[in-house]
Amino acid sequence: MTQFGIEVKDLNFSWSNGQTVLQSCSLQVPKGEFWMLLGTNGSGKSTLLRLLAGLLPPESGEINILPPIGFVFQNPDHQLVMPSVGADVAFGLVDEKLPIATIKSRVEEALGAVNLLALQRRPIYALSGGQKQRVAIAGALARNCEVLLLDEPTALLDPDSQLDLVSQVRRLVKSRGITALWVTHRLDELNYCDGAFLLEKGSLVDQGDAERLKERMMRAEEDN
Repeated sequence: MTQFGIEVKDLNFSWSNGQTVLQSCSLQVPKGEFWMLLGTNGSGKSTLLRLLAGLLPPESGEINILPPIGFVFQNPDHQLVMPSVGADVAFGLVDEKLPIATIKSRVEEALGAVNLLALQRRPIYALSGGQKQRVAIAGALARNCEVLLLDEPTALLDPDSQLDLVSQVRRLVKSRGITALWVTHRLDELNYCDGAFLLEKGSLVDQGDAERLKERMMRAEEDN
């Protein structure tokens, strides 16, 4: 039995125009830990996450990831498809062909975990950006995901909502034993993770202690 929720070995990926995005990328996220993926725009962060989620096929290399996988996009409007909060969370359970009572309890438990149970009947359009992101996370929780992948989920939120969301995801990860990888370029979010990876031009150049990587990124910003 692997001790890693996510394991990547020598991953390579290029676009059809020949542009190389990832080169010999290898990383491991221990089970039940919350890690972050750092890098400037164009470093390959979002592409790596899509490869992990199975949304893109790798050119070469190996991906081992515990199913089921939950994926949260930067813009929740790209993944919320049903008219109300409860219906959207339930939508992700359709393929499992579960009894209605099981679906109902899973939806309520997932919404309770993200503090949205009272909004179960609320229309999606009436939610704030932060609430929409929490609905997307609830959808992953309802499917009992082992791994949660989050692609800059705070990008469209105000500063207070950003830290509320990252704090809540950390609590969920720890309480449920989920393995999570969170893409960010916001250094204050690093205060909440167990460790971090740094991508530069498609290569993993550093990993480990989040505080050390935060200081490295701050020095790089000052030098620029």
